Amino acid sequence: MKKEDTVKLISAEGFEFVVHKDAAMVSQTIRNMLTSPGGFAETELGEVTFPEISTTILEKICKYFHWNLQFASGKQTEFHIEPELTLELMMAANYLHT
Repeated sequence: MKKEDTVKLISAEGFEFVVHKDAAMVSQTIRNMLTSPGGFAETELGEVTFPEISTTILEKICKYFHWNLQFASGKQTEFHIEPELTLELMMAANYLHT
């Protein structure tokens, strides 16, 4: 996979997730950050830092992005969410517009 086909998502703790750009674009917020005109750092560097999203939550979000692409292409599988993550995931999903 080429670097321009990926996006680096960075959690509050500094953990980096490298995901396919198509997967990250599931989020309207990330899509806007990466495609906005004006030379923003996110657009130029292909990375987005989320100072309010923990590593555990961002990891689950990245898994969701990939699951969403598979679901959209017809592969219907279950996406399991641990009950203890529900509230934080809902807040992150609201921010990310996913």
